[in-house]
Amino acid sequence: MGGYDSRDPDLVAQQIVIGLHEHWSVQPPKTPITLVTQGDPYDEKGISAITRRVADKLDILRALVYLDPEIADYHLPNADLYKVKIKIQYSHLVQILETSEVGFLAKLSAGVRASLEEKNAQRRTLEKAALPQYFYDFAMLQEVTKIACKQICQAVTVAHTSCEISPFSVTSFYNVGLELGLTQVEDIVPYKARADL
Repeated sequence: MGGYDSRDPDLVAQQIVIGLHEHWSVQPPKTPITLVTQGDPYDEKGISAITRRVADKLDILRALVYLDPEIADYHLPNADLYKVKIKIQYSHLVQILETSEVGFLAKLSAGVRASLEEKNAQRRTLEKAALPQYFYDFAMLQEVTKIACKQICQAVTVAHTSCEISPFSVTSFYNVGLELGLTQVEDIVPYKARADL
């Protein structure tokens, strides 16, 4: 969810932080915590506003994984760099994963493309336009980031920011990693709206 998310980002961040603490009470972090983002431009509401507040509430720094210029030259220049201590190029993570598993990229790419085709078929039945091509690039960025973070750090926590994930959002491609066995459901913290906040 981007800038069109009308929810109070501070309240959403508070809900996420509570969920993270609950998750970490069962699966304690193995390394110092860093919040990894994927280059959303800053907006007063939506994901970029939420992640800023989560970083503040947890008192942690952030890392940014961004698409190579030849894929999306606008990505890094427009990314929110608030509290970002390290910037990592997408292709560097791909190289790490390809080194440990030859054919990794082809496997993930095929899964993302198949999911994209399925979503576009669903959209055709709804008489809606196909999803933009950049969905493929950002879905790949999303899954590569999670998989690489888990491999490099030996642990990852993926926090969702909404109870309802649109089947036509980039976030919805998280199912690709799960179906391929490249990500694990136990690493995901679903968003839970607590009425007492």
